[in-house]
Amino acid sequence: MKQFITAAVFSFPHEITILKHLLEEAGVHYYFENETMADLLPMYSYVLGGIKLQVHPNDLETVNYILQKLDTSGNNLKIV
Repeated sequence: MKQFITAAVFSFPHEITILKHLLEEAGVHYYFENETMADLLPMYSYVLGGIKLQVHPNDLETVNYILQKLDTSGNNLKIV
């Protein structure tokens, strides 16, 4: 996992729920750093620097497209 890079940072666990589904649907290899700690102790998310979406550099363009589409699609699923 040393080759993975941070593609985005989120503050709360609920922000990544839909994103997980979209990433899996697209076949992107990813993991969320600090996700477990944020689930257990939500206020620790700030101390840890947020929930970090880690992806392989080869998937970065796809992830950026998914994030942009999710944020600007005009639905109620925008990333906060």
